[in-house]
Amino acid sequence: MAKKLGILGGGQLGLMILQASENLDVEIHFLDPNPECSVAQFTEHLTVGDFTDYDTVVKFGQTVDVVTIEIEHVNVEALETLEAMGKTVNPSSRVLRTIQDKGLQKTFYQQHDLPTSDFRLVSSPEAITEFPIVQKARTGGYDGKGVQVLKSAADLDKAFPGPSVLEDLVDIELEVGVIVARNAQGEVVVFPPVDMEFDPELNLVKYVLCPSVIDENMNKKCVQIAQDLATKLDLVGILAVEYFITKDGKVLINEAAPRVHNSGHLTIEGTTTSQFEMHVRAVMGLDLPTVEVTEPSVMVNLIGTAQGFPQIINENVLHDMPQSYMHWYEKAEVRPGRKMGHMTVLATTRDEARAKAEVLADEVTVGAREE
Repeated sequence: MAKKLGILGGGQLGLMILQASENLDVEIHFLDPNPECSVAQFTEHLTVGDFTDYDTVVKFGQTVDVVTIEIEHVNVEALETLEAMGKTVNPSSRVLRTIQDKGLQKTFYQQHDLPTSDFRLVSSPEAITEFPIVQKARTGGYDGKGVQVLKSAADLDKAFPGPSVLEDLVDIELEVGVIVARNAQGEVVVFPPVDMEFDPELNLVKYVLCPSVIDENMNKKCVQIAQDLATKLDLVGILAVEYFITKDGKVLINEAAPRVHNSGHLTIEGTTTSQFEMHVRAVMGLDLPTVEVTEPSVMVNLIGTAQGFPQIINENVLHDMPQSYMHWYEKAEVRPGRKMGHMTVLATTRDEARAKAEVLADEVTVGAREE
């Protein structure tokens, strides 16, 4: 009988995990508050409920063999209770508690000699006296939300209330991502580093490019730091590590996420095993296959431009382009700035893949259908 994997969250990451696990002997169950979430029409195993509610998570967790996440913002106390009952939770509640709080996350890097930018923790915006500074809300941030650059005291009205992390502005040459998988047996597999380019207005990833342009030395350093971080966290599952590469050649951890991640979406077509299949393998204690690049690839996020019932505009441009792939997230409503899907293109060179991705980014959009 297939073992049951319970996932807290049924959004696009859960959908891609479900699609990637079709050939694995694992039955996947989801908990999500939205009855129209991304996985809803593709599974009979959706429990509609709040993954931030203690009782709901404990009850759901008791129905499966292993509990995992597709979003960090879940009820950690419930996961601690499930662990005390003997239930397997991957990543563990301890890992999630550390990562959920950006202050604890930065402190962990510092305590374990992992390179990161200088920072300090403050309890309120009133303690911000030095500028320019990057303010990060300690909890609740995602997809560019919860991060604010304060250039001077005149920007304090934009500051987040409550506890936050203040980071020095870093002179960034490049932003790089590394996905690392680790199972309970301590087996570790690292995906090739990728470059990330951001939309300056939305503060969302626009392009992810593989392979990275960093040199072999820097590549090894990024891979080694990701391995060290996963091991020191005692993480089981997938860890996405985002780095700043500074103009003077330093590698600094920006932040990490203990789940499948936007920076790894191109692994569906661009590497021999996707991050999604690797996550299921890792949390279920299966073997982790080695990962190799199939061809240079570039991913571009498909972002909403209007509000209403979603409609893809100019999808034919993608269908007419060789080695281009659409991943639609099955969201019932489009909103400006909302991730609605992503497109990945492969080519014989990264430059060629980049050129194709730019065409798609310009031509293919998501608007709202008139009722």
